[in-house]
Amino acid sequence: MTLFDGFLIAYIVLAVASFLAYIPKLVGFFYAFKKPRYVRAQAKRRIGMVIPARNESAVIGDLFASIKKQDYDRDYFDINVIVKDPDDPTIAMAKELGARVLVVPEQSCKGDALDAFFKSLAPEEMERYDAFVIVDADGVLAPNYMTELNNALENEHDIFLTRKYIKNCLGDRSKRTVFSNNSALTWAMLDDLGNRYRTARDIPLTLCGQGMMIRRSLVQKIGGWPYRTLTEDYELRLDGLLKGFRSMYWPYAVLYTEEALSHRDNYKRRLRWLTGYAQCDEKYKKQIKAQAKARGKMNRGEFECLYGVYPLAFFAAASIFTIVAGCALAGIYAVDEKPALMMKSILFLIVTPFAVMYVLLFIYSLLAMTASREAFTILSFWEKLGTLLFAPLYILEYIPIYINGLWNIRKKSKLEWGESKRERYTNIADDPPEA
Repeated sequence: MTLFDGFLIAYIVLAVASFLAYIPKLVGFFYAFKKPRYVRAQAKRRIGMVIPARNESAVIGDLFASIKKQDYDRDYFDINVIVKDPDDPTIAMAKELGARVLVVPEQSCKGDALDAFFKSLAPEEMERYDAFVIVDADGVLAPNYMTELNNALENEHDIFLTRKYIKNCLGDRSKRTVFSNNSALTWAMLDDLGNRYRTARDIPLTLCGQGMMIRRSLVQKIGGWPYRTLTEDYELRLDGLLKGFRSMYWPYAVLYTEEALSHRDNYKRRLRWLTGYAQCDEKYKKQIKAQAKARGKMNRGEFECLYGVYPLAFFAAASIFTIVAGCALAGIYAVDEKPALMMKSILFLIVTPFAVMYVLLFIYSLLAMTASREAFTILSFWEKLGTLLFAPLYILEYIPIYINGLWNIRKKSKLEWGESKRERYTNIADDPPEA
């Protein structure tokens, strides 16, 4: 048996093993096409909208315009805006809307801003609310957003995640690129291909701080907002596994979120996310393992959190290793003047593993776009095709980004809560979108 045969057999075995281990996740994809049970609230609840808005005066007007168009009784929801600079123009805009403004000069991350807000509420003020929803300043709300949040509270969960569409689609073609479209496709992957299944099986969701509603009782239980990593939403998920928080995806409440146009901004955003993921893993996963060990068994949520990504990681590692080995063997066989083995190495050890990864990721992206097709209806056929063809490369780039994030942790590099480049939208204020 030649080295070529050995590497090829090893790749096939590892690829098949990874696929078999991933089958439970594949079953979960079917839930993407099954909406959760819809309930209509019998009473109106008071909801506090919390908007971290550090230096966001250029774009927050779109959000404020959509808030004015809400069909939920204004007496039942309050707007709370958190800024850093006491001279921020957002303050005057927020006061025109009747919002409460909190200036937090010392904030260095989103967690600082949220914690300062919750701790600014007197006990009697806190008791007035049933829940709080966190909305980023670049968001735009569908007119029935608050009504649907009230409907969601009919369910007995602690955390509710709402659906995200792409705000870039509300502007002209110049507001969209293949990078922004793929960033939006990520939400469909996380929510429709993942969180629908998790909701159905009562597994803690993959959380996102944008458009996340939490019950007042949870805020009181955790004592404000104690999370300070770069991904405070993922930190909440891991802490929730330890404390038994229940979470739910409610796709009937829709908000539009802006996605970065350039590769550079996309990369920086994802690097911050994955560095934060690595921070949280170091902080919480040993505790989750210890909790499961003390109980004597591991529940579904713990298993998915700790080991759910392993099949994909093994498959990616096997594919990359095979490609590298193929390059080395092709070079050796070229020097040894063995053209047949050289060509076989190129075809089966380099081209085939990459092609398999590409095709599988293309299918995965197609499923996500189909499951969340309402979010992408504005895209032309060619935009959709371009997005899908580029999607496998966009997803594969997470590998070097994650390695970069781990390196930042090892070096103890300080990756700060950076500001994102924002686009201006001229038509949203006059014509907020329908869900």
